[in-house]
Amino acid sequence: MNRQVKAEITDFIRGRRAQAVATLAELVRAPSDNPPGDCAPHAEVAARQLADLGFTVEKHPVPADLVRRAGMISATNLIVRERFGDGPVVALNAHGDVVPPGDGWTADPYGAEIRDGWMYGRGVATSKSDFVTFALALLALKKLGASPGGTVELHFTYDEETGGEIGPKWLLAQGLTQPDYAICAGFTYNVVPAHSGCLHLEVELVGRSAHAARPDTGRDPLEAATAILGDLYAERRRYAAVRSSVSGIGGPTLVVGLISGGINTNVVPDRVSFRLDRRVIPEEQPDLVEAALTGFIRTSAARWPDVVCNIRRILSAAPLVPGPGHKRLVRAIQGAAREVLGEDITAQGVPIYTDARHYSAAGIPTVLYGAGPRSMVEANAHRADERLNLDDLEKAAQVVALAVLDLLKTPAGPADADGPGAPGSR
Repeated sequence: MNRQVKAEITDFIRGRRAQAVATLAELVRAPSDNPPGDCAPHAEVAARQLADLGFTVEKHPVPADLVRRAGMISATNLIVRERFGDGPVVALNAHGDVVPPGDGWTADPYGAEIRDGWMYGRGVATSKSDFVTFALALLALKKLGASPGGTVELHFTYDEETGGEIGPKWLLAQGLTQPDYAICAGFTYNVVPAHSGCLHLEVELVGRSAHAARPDTGRDPLEAATAILGDLYAERRRYAAVRSSVSGIGGPTLVVGLISGGINTNVVPDRVSFRLDRRVIPEEQPDLVEAALTGFIRTSAARWPDVVCNIRRILSAAPLVPGPGHKRLVRAIQGAAREVLGEDITAQGVPIYTDARHYSAAGIPTVLYGAGPRSMVEANAHRADERLNLDDLEKAAQVVALAVLDLLKTPAGPADADGPGAPGSR
């Protein structure tokens, strides 16, 4: 790495720390909870910020029928393109939708409060911070004229919490982007080449209501649900024997996260439903996992022939699996991190699922990297008091800028077995 270029990028990003913090605070203060998923207003805030930085911003509203099908109210995806010359296209993707805050906060979830160098707020770590990380990295390359060629794109999308179908997947399907590499939101001290997939199912059990004084005249779906849940938890214990070969992922998991049903305390329920989350490790095939789990539930439910069992898929998200070209990404990020952080960062999988999988499914080498501490637990991701160390915001921006600069160098050609192919060929 050219020491002068590294120093210029470092100084540029450090000099804009106050601006970066203020930009992130504004993003956190603009709600974008999903559900309910009314996210177009947040995209307007982000688009204005990007325009203020001197970028040309493309707004791509998702058609209303697709938004409704995704269970949302509104979504506008943003693209910024900066072309430096011939060469590969590198996409930097982060999502602006967030899970609702929930209870237990010691800070205003939309307050962007700063304590001891940490900013608190819903989405501050996953992944509004990387709107700033990626924009600041690109701004440094643009202002310093450091890039030898190629194109950098910012993809800011708004449906990661509901699966990414109308975010990255929609942008790719519409032909709005064809990158050679993708770096998606992540944390500062680990580059992620693989992650779990996820299956969400809703199981509905339909019986017949009756007076509590004469339960024999009804058909109790809650009794059936209780037994089915017992069988599922026994099956979950057997998952402990299955481990992924990908470091950091562990094994498959199963959680029943939502249960509803019943009419009143003195009435046999007419219906009961529950939703479950089954994490899919990279070695598993999502369709086979779904078929096996659905069959298991139906076999368990068959012991109550008078209760109807309906099973509906809510979500099927494939794992992110390392493919050709991902090692080039990992090397670029690890090398840049060594320059900035003064340490070797890990490259291991995580048991979450993200919309990054849509880039990988399209044959694009993809990893996760961005601003954040060493773990989701430390960041309180998806929990009360979600937080980000602001030093990591600055460091991650430097790492991304240097890594992208490395990726934009002309690939070695066919001899580079792990390259993405000819620049811009996709």
